[in-house]
Amino acid sequence: MKKLSYLTMIVLAAFAFQGCSNEAKDSKETADSLNEAKDTTANTASAGMVDKMDADFSTEAAVGGMAEVELGKMALAKSSHAKVKEFANMMVNDHGKANEELKMIAANKQIALPMALDEKHQKMADDLNALSGRDFDKKYVDDMVDGHKKTLDLMEKEAKDGKDAELKAFAAKTAPIVKAHLDMIQKIQDSMK
Repeated sequence: MKKLSYLTMIVLAAFAFQGCSNEAKDSKETADSLNEAKDTTANTASAGMVDKMDADFSTEAAVGGMAEVELGKMALAKSSHAKVKEFANMMVNDHGKANEELKMIAANKQIALPMALDEKHQKMADDLNALSGRDFDKKYVDDMVDGHKKTLDLMEKEAKDGKDAELKAFAAKTAPIVKAHLDMIQKIQDSMK
């Protein structure tokens, strides 16, 4: 027991000495070091810094992907249209896989992704949840057309202009899948008019 007490005191003393430094830091230097520690979009990755545009792409793609999965699950439960249910199932599966791949890439690059829907997508989910029957199906399909147009633009822009090779490759691989989703949901939308 005495050994444990001595060891504890030695460890505490070491931390105390480490915390005391003869070098004075000015307030700007201290603030800069604190800001660097808080900045999740500019953490160093194994290959260097992640460009802000790439980090923003990751965040936007992640929240959009989460929304596709959540809204897809809602459509599976609430839709009365067979084609809408088929599309919703595809959203859960395809975007679920893409979300997992993006999470792995982001984790390796120390990019903090959102864990929940943003305000815009949460409002979309709440609005949809308040509907039923044909009204639900129409709103879901319209939202999916709009969402997939934006997602396709996002993926194509990253594939063309992104700085990070892995994120560019992810976007280039995902864009044709999103395009196929857009084509499918537009056909469903046309059939519902």
